[in-house]
Amino acid sequence: MKTIHLIRHAKSCWKDELLSDIDRPLNKRGHKASSIMAEHILHAGCKFEHVFCSPAVRAQTTLINMRKQATGEPFTWSTDTDLYCFDGDELMDWFSRLDESLNNIVVVGHNPAFNELVQRLTSADIENIPTCGYVQLVSSSGFLWRDIADTRLTIKHFLRPKHLKD
Repeated sequence: MKTIHLIRHAKSCWKDELLSDIDRPLNKRGHKASSIMAEHILHAGCKFEHVFCSPAVRAQTTLINMRKQATGEPFTWSTDTDLYCFDGDELMDWFSRLDESLNNIVVVGHNPAFNELVQRLTSADIENIPTCGYVQLVSSSGFLWRDIADTRLTIKHFLRPKHLKD
């Protein structure tokens, strides 16, 4: 059984208009939300083999803040430039190229790609995965990453920072 944990980057800062999109940092609210979400995600016993992260500063910082909250076993992560994408089809293609030995992964990335992916794989009517939102997708039976486009997944968890207490 494969499990996908999607974490949208936390709220970013738009103050510096000269910064390129990929270089935007988190704002104060984003730092706080990523720490709060980490406690709920990691302390709920979510297990995973590897974390893949977009190279965007806001995604990297979201992951770093979450990693600081990890009190259990350390986890491995890598940056993948292909995750700096905003299109669901591109993200679907990325998943189809994953190593088949991976069964339980985290992806830290962006909308609208996450929204489009979730809608396509689950047929769920999710309007928006908010900044620092978390969605866990599971399969009731095994599938191969290369066949993900033809797979139906179920949303097991959908957490939004504004619904959690600090």
